[in-house]
Amino acid sequence: MQFHNPIYLFLLILLIPLILWYILKHKKQSPSMGVNTIASFVRAKRTWRIWLVHVPFILTCVAFTTLVLALARPQTSNSWSNTSVEGIDIMLCMDVSTSMLAEDLKPNRVQAARNVALEFIKRRENDNIGLTIFAGEAYTQCPMTSDHAALLNLLNGIDCNMAMRGTLEDGTAIGMGIANAVTRLKDSKAKSKVIILLTDGTNNRGDISPGMAADIAKSFGIRVYTVAVGTNGTAPYPMMVGGRREYINVPVEIDTKTLTQIAEKTDAQTYRATNTEKLFQVYEEIDKLEKTKMNVRKYSKRYESYQLFAVIAFIALALATLLKATILKRIP
Repeated sequence: MQFHNPIYLFLLILLIPLILWYILKHKKQSPSMGVNTIASFVRAKRTWRIWLVHVPFILTCVAFTTLVLALARPQTSNSWSNTSVEGIDIMLCMDVSTSMLAEDLKPNRVQAARNVALEFIKRRENDNIGLTIFAGEAYTQCPMTSDHAALLNLLNGIDCNMAMRGTLEDGTAIGMGIANAVTRLKDSKAKSKVIILLTDGTNNRGDISPGMAADIAKSFGIRVYTVAVGTNGTAPYPMMVGGRREYINVPVEIDTKTLTQIAEKTDAQTYRATNTEKLFQVYEEIDKLEKTKMNVRKYSKRYESYQLFAVIAFIALALATLLKATILKRIP
């Protein structure tokens, strides 16, 4: 914690003469009622009010101290900090073609994949993670970053609407997706560089074949873990018919052979995710990878923290005033 106006802290020195004054005043205080002898009061028991007689002064000191601290404007740190952490560099490469709307995974393929990826990112605090999305073409949704809050916001926004509206060409360009992710990882100095490719189809678009993209990834020491999403046989697919949503069963066509070849070329593994639970397996495998030390520069924003001190000062002063006006009221 830092103080924006630390000069106000010098006011705390005034507590010293204030406490000395109170002690001297208390010692010289004369009785308010004269009596011939105090012998009858010697054995009298002290009431609880006697123990509270100094409480108003203590509360006043507390109020003064916290008020000075509030005036000094305490703030949380606002600075860049360099820390050394261990992690790996990862690019998530996700298929957002319209076929990912099939609901054999709940609520559908793309949302199930997104939800699992969200949980994975939250657990990987020290990793640089980025996001590539692809359909008939590919682009980087988020470059590699340790700012996972920003990445999570961007990941939350992915869906199949771009392919449905034609903003992104529909289809499955697996090679283009891998190539795009490689461009983000190729200059990384990390010992472990990983692409997690998630798709539910067969490559039918793009200028780069999946095999060529795998060779490029291998040349840069990048492992490509492939995940084939979808059940075996057929999958329910939503269609709008007459303003109503109807479901038809569409065949599941995943080129698992090509996905396996991609993984094997890059010394990785391939997975078949027929349900959400199996999606977690690929992320658990990432935890076993060799990690590398990285220097991470983080920015912490400054926030005002005077409010608590101001509240304590108000409560302490109010209690002191209340005690003096009620149970500790002095009769002249």
